[in-house]
Amino acid sequence: MKRFFCCVATVLFVAASALPTFAQVGNNDHVLNPNRAGADQLAALPHVSEEFAEQIVDNRMYLDISVLHEFLGASLNEEQLSELYPHLFVPINLNSASREEILLVPGVGERMAHEFEEYRPYTSMVQFRREIGKYVDHDEVARFEQFVFVPINLNEASEEDILSIPGVGDRMLHEFLEYRPYRSIEQFRREIGKYVSEDEVARLERFVTLD
Repeated sequence: MKRFFCCVATVLFVAASALPTFAQVGNNDHVLNPNRAGADQLAALPHVSEEFAEQIVDNRMYLDISVLHEFLGASLNEEQLSELYPHLFVPINLNSASREEILLVPGVGERMAHEFEEYRPYTSMVQFRREIGKYVDHDEVARFEQFVFVPINLNEASEEDILSIPGVGDRMLHEFLEYRPYRSIEQFRREIGKYVSEDEVARLERFVTLD
C-alpha cells in the first residue's frame, strides 16, 4: 500500500510539472493594463473619474510604468497613486527596470527591490517565483507576479509563453511563429507590423528579445 501511494504521488508530481507554467509573463487576474483597459473599466478605479478615464485612454501608449507615473502624477498625489497602482499598472521588465520603477510595484520597499535586482538576469517567471519565494509566501509572490514579466526569446519561446503576453491570442500566436527564425528585432517590427499598429508593435516588443 505504501508503495502504491508513493507511485501515485510520483505520477501526480510529474503530471503537475508538465502543465503549462506561463513562464515568462506573470499570471494577472486583477490588475488592469492602461494600454488595454476600456474607459468604463478605468472609471471604476480609485481616483479615476469618467473624464480622467477618457484622458488615460487618449494618452496611450504607455510603454513603461514611468511614463504612466508621470502622466498620472500630474493629476494625482503620491497617496492617491499608491491606492491606484494595485489596480492599474504597466508591468515592469524584471531584467531592465530601474530601482525607481521597481519601487512603484505595490508593496515593494527598498529591501524587496534589492531582492528583485539580486537575481538578474531572470530567464523565466519560474525562476522569479523560486527566488522571491525565499522571502515571502506563495500568495505574496503571486501578487508581485501581476506587476512583472521576463521577456521571451522570439525563436525559442513555447506557444504557452507567447500566449501569456497580454493581448496575444491564437491568431497573433500564429503570426509570431510564422516568421521564425527572427534575425533581428527590426524584422519582428516589420513582420508583426503587417497585422497591428505601430503603437501595438511597440507594446508587444517590450515582451520579446532575441538574446
